[in-house]
Amino acid sequence: MSRKRVTAVIAVTAVIFLILSAAIFFRPEYLELSDSETGKVYRRFAVRDGSEFSVTFVHSVNKSPVTDVFVIRDGRIYADRTIYSSFGAGVQTTLEGEEKLTYDDKGNMIVSGFDTVFPEVKYIVGTVYDHVLEINGEKISLTELCGRNAHVRFHLS
Repeated sequence: MSRKRVTAVIAVTAVIFLILSAAIFFRPEYLELSDSETGKVYRRFAVRDGSEFSVTFVHSVNKSPVTDVFVIRDGRIYADRTIYSSFGAGVQTTLEGEEKLTYDDKGNMIVSGFDTVFPEVKYIVGTVYDHVLEINGEKISLTELCGRNAHVRFHLS
């Protein structure tokens, strides 16, 4: 084989290797919303490192909204912050470790600093009030998508 031909084969091989490496390294990740009991997939959302999603629902006792915010980091789901307007059963009342309490411009409490990893996040969609998913700039009613009292889970795939 001539030297030019060997050089061309090496160059083509290197380009193919780079393309395949990029495809594997930059492979989009998906946040999958599915039924935790049946496995039925409702939706998949393309996410990348730093993507956030949140679920907002009305607290069953004090009837005020609660928003759980999660962030995708290093291929894992992290609890990032919880936003709520008043204390009630089931919402955090004391801070632990690196957690901190701040307030937004509407006076809502924001507890952050959890740094807790979830292999999956589960909810039971409300029977009285809706759960609303916000991801990639889209707001989605989980009642409309999954049905009332659906047992849902979010996980990376």
